[in-house]
Amino acid sequence: MLYYLFDYINKIFAPPGFDVFRFLTFRSILSAITALFLSFYLGPKIIKYLQRKQIGETIKEEGPQHHKIKAGTPTMGGLIIILCVTIPVLLWSDIKSNYIILVLAGTLWLSFVGFVDDYLKVVKKYPKGLIARYKLLGQIIIGLIVGAAVYFMPEFGEFSTQTTLPFFKNMNFDFSILYIPAVIFIITATSNAVNLTDGLDGLAIGTTVIVMLALAVMTYVSGNVIYADYLNIMYLPGSGELTVFIAALVGAGLGFLWFNFYPAQVFMGDTGSLALGGAFGIMAILIKKELLIPILGGIFFLETSSVIIQRLYFKYTKKKYGEGKRVFKMAPIHHHFEMAGWDEPKIVIRFYIITIILALISLASFKIR
Repeated sequence: MLYYLFDYINKIFAPPGFDVFRFLTFRSILSAITALFLSFYLGPKIIKYLQRKQIGETIKEEGPQHHKIKAGTPTMGGLIIILCVTIPVLLWSDIKSNYIILVLAGTLWLSFVGFVDDYLKVVKKYPKGLIARYKLLGQIIIGLIVGAAVYFMPEFGEFSTQTTLPFFKNMNFDFSILYIPAVIFIITATSNAVNLTDGLDGLAIGTTVIVMLALAVMTYVSGNVIYADYLNIMYLPGSGELTVFIAALVGAGLGFLWFNFYPAQVFMGDTGSLALGGAFGIMAILIKKELLIPILGGIFFLETSSVIIQRLYFKYTKKKYGEGKRVFKMAPIHHHFEMAGWDEPKIVIRFYIITIILALISLASFKIR
């Protein structure tokens, strides 16, 4: 909204210096700063409210036993992230942009789905929260909307059903008639993947911030005709506006990490994790970098894969030998390292380092092309 106000003032009165508000980089910086300071201001207030209402985490019996000391820690802290992303985006972005509308709507919708799940688990004391098929339905709905929107949006033109093949020059992959189902799968997968990663203090939000920093570079160059031509990638007019959204998410994420790092004062809950994963998937879809997700989001991919492997192997061995066996000491894989004796902060920092390496590889794929 301030973007339009300052743009209007600049066009009518042309005061010195106001032209700077047209620049994407400047508005992205303002978005990140606004989100960061909002999180520092709203964070303690929301945490105190959650404590007062006794909205605390319930630790699962099958989880690591030493996690029981975390019982009662305020959860649903994803509200901090969502508020501190939404406000700066409304202030500093071009909210008429189809890119902004899609990613903001998708993030808010998945946050609502996660909020319902958290509310049923924590407030209503339903052990499993929102029934899995209803949660899945919520993810499918937003996937269908995003897929259909991208398919028909004029911004994409001939690229509507295509995606970039990482590391290959002048090669794109066309999903064709399978495009919308592919989008549904991607958003559902990334949303659940970040949700599975959210098991240690600071792990999900820290890795998400690193991933978003890499995505910020990708969205900026994809929306810049000069850089897109130089790097030989799809030029997507208007996609650079996503950088303002990502900047807000990075600022809000860093602010949340202030309260969420070990020992955590608050957990994001599904309210935050489903939304963050969904935002990651939607932005990768909008800039046509879907096939980079397993690399850039490698930690999320690893966490999800460990759960799938564990369950499939357990079922297979139980059927064959009458007794289920496990590949990992516990899944997701961050719990495996906990059970192996690694300290929680050590696991988190090492996962951060791995995510940074994967982010650099993802960025390098642009130049290698």
